[in-house]
Amino acid sequence: MFEHRVLGVDPGTAAIGLAVVEGSARQQAVTWASTVRTPTAIPPAERLRRLHETVAHVIRTHQPDTMALEALMWGQNRQSAMQVARATGVITLAAAQAGVPVVEYPPLQVKMAVTGVGNAPKDAVQRGLVRILGVSGVPEELNAADAVATAVCHLQHERLRRVKETAAP
Repeated sequence: MFEHRVLGVDPGTAAIGLAVVEGSARQQAVTWASTVRTPTAIPPAERLRRLHETVAHVIRTHQPDTMALEALMWGQNRQSAMQVARATGVITLAAAQAGVPVVEYPPLQVKMAVTGVGNAPKDAVQRGLVRILGVSGVPEELNAADAVATAVCHLQHERLRRVKETAAP
């Protein structure tokens, strides 16, 4: 029924959104979504190990065709950005070890794909998935909803990539 199974990821260290979305550019369904949290009291290396193991388990369990990852945006807090960059590294490592290709999307592109507004807040992304796109199974937890949005963004862009490839001489 569906063309692809995409693992959407909203990276972080304290909380990471993960979602498996099946579908095409025209229709999507959430088959699984969760927010994974790591305790702040444990050493950073242990948090990263746990994230890696969790993502590897999700990949083994759901066997996605692709991982769609929300790209890191460097803000004012460089320390926080470095932690998220490290988390992104172990997440992409888990995908690479499983042979799953990774495609990154800037947050503005993800938000634009589901709301039509590049600077939409997280709750607007969640509402946009349900109202505008009619995606079924959108989680209430905002990190998991962002992961769904990233997967949906990928499915929408996948259609455009195919059109471009078939139109090229």
